[in-house]
Amino acid sequence: MTCFALVDCNNFYASCEKLFRPDLKHTPVVVLSNNDGCVVARSKEVKQLGIKMGGPFFKLQDEVKQYGIVAFSSNYALYADISNRVMTTLEELSPKMEVYSIDEAFLDLIGVSHCCGLTEFGQQIRQTIYQWVGISVGVGIAPTKTLAKLANHAAKNYPATQGVVDLTNPARQRKLMAITPVEEVWGVGRQLSKHLTAIGIDTALKLADAEPGWIKKQFNIVLERTVRELNGQSCLKLDDVTPLKKQIISSRSFGERITDKHLMEEAIASYAARATEKLRQQKQFARSLTVFIRTNPFSETESYYSNSATYQFPIPTDDTRDMLGHARALLEMIWRQGYRYMKGGVMLADFYDAGVYQPDLFCDFTVRDNCKPLMQVLDKINHSGKGKVWFAGEGITKNWSMKREHLSPAYTTNWKDLPVVK
Repeated sequence: MTCFALVDCNNFYASCEKLFRPDLKHTPVVVLSNNDGCVVARSKEVKQLGIKMGGPFFKLQDEVKQYGIVAFSSNYALYADISNRVMTTLEELSPKMEVYSIDEAFLDLIGVSHCCGLTEFGQQIRQTIYQWVGISVGVGIAPTKTLAKLANHAAKNYPATQGVVDLTNPARQRKLMAITPVEEVWGVGRQLSKHLTAIGIDTALKLADAEPGWIKKQFNIVLERTVRELNGQSCLKLDDVTPLKKQIISSRSFGERITDKHLMEEAIASYAARATEKLRQQKQFARSLTVFIRTNPFSETESYYSNSATYQFPIPTDDTRDMLGHARALLEMIWRQGYRYMKGGVMLADFYDAGVYQPDLFCDFTVRDNCKPLMQVLDKINHSGKGKVWFAGEGITKNWSMKREHLSPAYTTNWKDLPVVK
């Protein structure tokens, strides 16, 4: 019989910010999106105030003053490092694991029940991660991944569970599903839940009791699989290898509107360099490069303009120099003077593994000499933490970069930002 555990970090981004700020232990904290625009993460204190996800931060200034809410700009370098520590700890606790997202992982618990109780093991996971990393997690245990998600939801929302719910007992499964709204079921989105509610399926239990064949006919095979999973039939296996991305997009809204073509060239070059670095990290080569730019689609006072252009390389490449040269040419094709640009970016696609592409016999494209060792040196320097090198086309001042007025220090990835104990 299969047995999964879903381990999910509580209020992850806000918890990372509080980790090195014990003075904020009981303070409401929000984390903001790019350019400090919207709320993308909340501490439990903020949730208790009823502040919603996705709300514009400038509209919360009264609540900020009234409740003393502390805001942070998104610090993804910090979150990625803390996530890596959590996942490394989980790897030591379970022989097989699937990293589902930056703050969630599924564990295979087959055989664990022969050694200790599953709830006891869940508590060991919680205590170990909190002791080693300082992050609080919830643990849901069940025979299928969908039920494990449901168990985790209960572990987080019912304090009496002490953060761990074992849902291997069918009677407990039905009891929990009877009080769980259908929109809380994994894979049931907002629109689908409205449709289900309209036909009388408003709880997880009613969805579980629906006839699978009828669900497949009325909706799709994905929802039919969800019904089977709610009834304890495991349809989703553990993926222990993270699938490679089929496209890479590097894009951000600018901190200030761009009207100068040279600044846009710097921004596009910077995004192209970052995307190519990610491409090399997954050891692949791209044949397609797309550059896109646009103004603010919601402005009532400015004209809207959006455009993109794509180049197909004769031979797939992972050389940043190839990307920069053609990204600049593509921008030249789509640039229109007189607009105030809000966003730009690049997309890489059509990926190949090394040595598997058959080039055109008459292709005159040649790979640059020493491309591979040069890119390896570039990445090694930039990943070492000892310094950073970049191409001149990316600019130096980067005045176009996004606003991050509330950015916390890089506590775990920069020696200069290490906390000082007095």
